Amino acid sequence: MRACYAGYVTQAIVNNFAPLLFLTFRRQYGLSLERVTLLVTLNFSVQLIVDLLASQFVDRVGYRLSIVAAHVFAAAGLVGLAVFPSVFADPYFGIVAAVASYAVGGGLLEVLVSPIVEACPSERKAAAMSLLHSFYCWGQVFVVLSSTLFFVTAGTDNWKYLACLWALLPLANAAYFCVVPIAPLVAEGESLPARGLLSSGVFWVLVVLMVCAGAAEQGMSQWASAFAEAGLGISKTAGDIAGPCLFAVMMGVARVFHARMSERFDVSRFMSVSAVLCVAAYVLSSLSPLHALALAGCALCGFSVGVMWPGTFSLAAVRCPRGGTQMFALLALAGDLGCAAGPTLVGFASTSFGGNLRTGFLSAIAFPLILLIALNFGRKKAAPSRR
Repeated sequence: MRACYAGYVTQAIVNNFAPLLFLTFRRQYGLSLERVTLLVTLNFSVQLIVDLLASQFVDRVGYRLSIVAAHVFAAAGLVGLAVFPSVFADPYFGIVAAVASYAVGGGLLEVLVSPIVEACPSERKAAAMSLLHSFYCWGQVFVVLSSTLFFVTAGTDNWKYLACLWALLPLANAAYFCVVPIAPLVAEGESLPARGLLSSGVFWVLVVLMVCAGAAEQGMSQWASAFAEAGLGISKTAGDIAGPCLFAVMMGVARVFHARMSERFDVSRFMSVSAVLCVAAYVLSSLSPLHALALAGCALCGFSVGVMWPGTFSLAAVRCPRGGTQMFALLALAGDLGCAAGPTLVGFASTSFGGNLRTGFLSAIAFPLILLIALNFGRKKAAPSRR
């Protein structure tokens, strides 16, 4: 489980380091907002493709080899972020190659880490899942604060050295995963066949929940730094701390709170309340005339999305107990589809209104609203589960 915690810190590096440099990329390489937006889309689209392929090969090659490879790809992409732009004639394509590499690692991590923890012998599965996913949040905080400290002391222009330093963690965890014990998720021959999974109405409700969870989370997370710096006119250092860092702290708080209180709260109803809070958070960030309230909306959004992703995994483990690796892979695919859709919608909606990120955030309220509808529909198909 400790190796899995570090795996989610790696996932946080993969998803959150480059967004801190979006405006730097625009200045250093002359990139348009549309090209920067496509980097987010590429990251989660590659992860989506990996999720789909992983459902076919992970059980064949084994969890250990797959998750070690995930960390190696993540490390290679982070190093490539520093090296590839100077290799390609167009630096943008160097960044694209690096993003594609670490996205492969990120996709594999998303497929593998949760089922490895689900298979660990523990009684409070939902609590273990929320605690696991909280390490993504603490990893994001660690990335933002450490990167901000580096930029203040060494200068933003030296960001390439930091990218190489971040690659050390996935390399170390790859070695750790070579020796830790890994339990099987489902006994051999007992997992639900693909036809049975895809014909289940409950499974498709879970897919919708994952899409909306990923979109609601990353729609704010990926643009929080740029929103704070460009949209609210504060410095990069303050923007990184007040935007993605505060977002991640509140998301982690929500997950730890749910881990501690999971036996007292129905996860489905907890997610419903979270969806309502998420709508309020996006509206506050979009429409508030005061910068402090707009930043408060970012923080509230972090808290509101905290349980959506791990909560859906917990619901899946209860309502489709024979889903196995294939179910987790397909749900991760759905989540990464949402992770690509949310920031992309925010980016393009903002571009359509002259680069106004407030307008982009307003468009993102569709995701928590759809999640709320899907939860209510899901309760009619299965009794609420207490974990």
